[in-house]
Amino acid sequence: QVQLVESGGGLVQAGGSLRLSCAASGRESNDYALGWFRQASGKEREFVAAISWNGGVTFYADSVKGRFTISRDIAKNTVYLRMNSLKPEDTAAYYCTAQTEPRPRTTPDDYWGQGTQVTVST
Repeated sequence: QVQLVESGGGLVQAGGSLRLSCAASGRESNDYALGWFRQASGKEREFVAAISWNGGVTFYADSVKGRFTISRDIAKNTVYLRMNSLKPEDTAAYYCTAQTEPRPRTTPDDYWGQGTQVTVST
């Protein structure tokens, strides 16, 4: 079992920045890839970024490449999502996930955090 706790969401103006954090805990949680998905109101959950267990491999959705950076502090077992040049279309609830490998899709075996809201105003 893996527990995930997100923080760092909020309200920001377009062009601004935010950093999300997700602390993982639980048995073997260090062995999991960690990632971020987001879900805007009325839309399906979509992939944002993922990072392997050792931080050596990262994946990004095309919509965030060059603006978002995912990183991992292995000692703290925490994953971060640095979001720059935010756009109104980035507004969504952002969910941290733990997966057996970094991938842009979800499976029933994935673990999820409770989500943190990011709102980007014009």
